[in-house]
Amino acid sequence: MKPEVLQLSPILIPEVRERLEALFTVHRYYEQADKDAYISAHGNNIRAVVTGGHTGISQALMARLPKLEVIAVNGVGTDAIDLAYARDRGIQVTATLGALTEDVADLAIGLLIGVCRGLCSGDRFVRAGHWATSATPLAPLPLARQVSGMRVGIVGMGRVGRAVAQRAAAFGCPIRYTDLQPQDVPYGFESNLQQLAKDSDALILAAAADQGEALVGRKVLQALGPDGYLINIARGKLVDEPALIAALEAREIAGAALDVFADEPRVPEALFEREDVVLQPHRASATVQTRTRMGEMVVASLVDVFAGRTPQGLVI
Repeated sequence: MKPEVLQLSPILIPEVRERLEALFTVHRYYEQADKDAYISAHGNNIRAVVTGGHTGISQALMARLPKLEVIAVNGVGTDAIDLAYARDRGIQVTATLGALTEDVADLAIGLLIGVCRGLCSGDRFVRAGHWATSATPLAPLPLARQVSGMRVGIVGMGRVGRAVAQRAAAFGCPIRYTDLQPQDVPYGFESNLQQLAKDSDALILAAAADQGEALVGRKVLQALGPDGYLINIARGKLVDEPALIAALEAREIAGAALDVFADEPRVPEALFEREDVVLQPHRASATVQTRTRMGEMVVASLVDVFAGRTPQGLVI
């Protein structure tokens, strides 16, 4: 009899879905209208949960799954899971560690180029027909900011931070970073985030933040200064969003590019009309290649647990 798995969020790759369904009895919780009744009917037989980093799983739902052995996160975030509760119950938690690194780093640099070079503004300018009708071509568009050679400060020198640094270095960017402690990397370490911001033209947030709180507030933004850009591909809660909006409105920073927000999918409307801001819907890992790797890691972790092996990507 196949192990029963409760799936809390969809997997977009057909091949991964097919493999999951071939190996396990999959209960698509996210499709159920009456979720409470569904758990009453199936909860006692569930041995695994598949979820996303943003979705996680509540302690209340875990409590209704007495046979739960493993929670497989299709992502790297575990802040939406009560890890202490899971540990106390002996429930293993896995994540797709390492699978997202290259794509997230790619998007960080893409966002940096996008906001500095005004790619989105230029796109809107052309699509609206303004280029063809402007008396002076390009006159309504301000000159952009060169990316090559920018001083880049990176917050968090883990897998993603290192991949971002490697890419920024290819643009001739001097790189400094901050982390809980110095890392074995060929970049300058700065223990004080405010000082790092002051010494940077672009501050890129790449820190693991499962238990973190806002690091970037008014003082850090003021230190970044009117020529500085903020890029966030880590967690939305790392940024004090009201302080960011205030800094943009007061022109205390040059711009921001954000893939993550504090209360997703609710994004502050004050950001919507700003030409100095580039916004993305938390999709740094949203490529076929990475989502396939992630899905394969989820399936492999379940197979390992049920075979009595230590699963890959084990968090606890």
